[in-house]
Amino acid sequence: MAKKFQLMVFGKAGCEKCKVLNARVDALLEKPEWGSDFEKAYSDAESEDGMVTFAKAECISPNRIPAVLISKLNDTTGKYAPLANPTPGKPDLVLKKSKLYQYLGLQTDYTEDGKGVITPKMITSLLEEARAVG
Repeated sequence: MAKKFQLMVFGKAGCEKCKVLNARVDALLEKPEWGSDFEKAYSDAESEDGMVTFAKAECISPNRIPAVLISKLNDTTGKYAPLANPTPGKPDLVLKKSKLYQYLGLQTDYTEDGKGVITPKMITSLLEEARAVG
C-alpha cells in the first residue's frame, strides 16, 4: 500500500554523498514515527529514466546532487505530486541554502557553509514540515 508521502532521492552511481543520503533516509524511515507515513523512491539522475524524473522535478540543480524532493499521494489519481514550499525564499535556520525554493525538498549545498552535507536533522526537519503542510 502506498504511503501518504514519498521522498524522491536523486543521486548518481559512484557518489559517496548519495550513498550517505540514502542510508540516512533509510535509517529514518525504519523508525515507526516516519515509516508509517513516508516511503523512499530512488532516482539515478544519470540513467535515462532518472533524467526524465529529474527533469520533471524542475527545481533541482544538477550540480547540487544528491537531493530529496517530497511528494504527497493524491487520493483521486493515486499518483504522487511534489508538495509546494509554503514559504519560498524564507530563511530556514536548519536547512539554510539546501532548501529548495519551489517545492519541499533539499539539494546539497557545496559552499563552505553547507560543506556538501545533508544531515539527519535536516531530513527530519523536512519530514516535519511535510506533515505540517500535507
